[in-house]
Amino acid sequence: MPGEIITLQVGQCGNQVGEQFWSQISKEHGISMQDQGKRNVGTNEFTDDLPEVFFQKLDDEKYTPRAILIDFEPRVVNGINNRYNNFFNPNNLFISGDGGGASNNWTQGYSLGNTHKEEIMDMVNKELNKCDSFEGFQMIHSVAGGTGSGCGSFLLEELNDMFDKNLITTYSVFPRMGVSSEVVVQPYNQILSLKRLIESSDVNIVFDNASLTSIASNNLKTDSPSYDDFFNTKFYTIYKRLC
Repeated sequence: MPGEIITLQVGQCGNQVGEQFWSQISKEHGISMQDQGKRNVGTNEFTDDLPEVFFQKLDDEKYTPRAILIDFEPRVVNGINNRYNNFFNPNNLFISGDGGGASNNWTQGYSLGNTHKEEIMDMVNKELNKCDSFEGFQMIHSVAGGTGSGCGSFLLEELNDMFDKNLITTYSVFPRMGVSSEVVVQPYNQILSLKRLIESSDVNIVFDNASLTSIASNNLKTDSPSYDDFFNTKFYTIYKRLC
């Protein structure tokens, strides 16, 4: 069977996009996020699929994502956990004790990643122990803020060093270029992240905020698109056609 994939959601954007990813893939596998991961194969047209690639099957016929949710401030991760109680493994939710965040600063995010290296990598290793034929990692993050860029960069280096035989794929959200941001150090966050994306990952899937917003505005007639808008069928059809 295909090997298992462990997902790392890093930072506010990474976890918000990750929430929509799990919502979509759960529907495709007939798994209910609201019912603690219970699977109803009767509602699933792919009855011979392999949910174990992204999900761990529990003893009570329920599924939980092979995912680790990481942020240094609690709001987004706690919100996700409250919306889908007992769907994500509570032992795989990492929030820094002080809850102060990385202040949109790559250096601070990288430093916090290094500070909490043992705790985060312990979560990774415990997930690995649940795999029968581990394939690789996928990381969802943004390169504009502090946690997604800084801690994301640190984790890429660690994963590349420890699991150099396994595939590392990133889904990286890039901010709109050429437009000033309230995050003054945003360009530096991007450049410092790019080096790690090039050197420490195997595949980079880049999402340009400006392009995504333009597609949503021009084709979906949505001036303020939500994360859910980017995961609907109509948007994907348009996006694939333009690519």
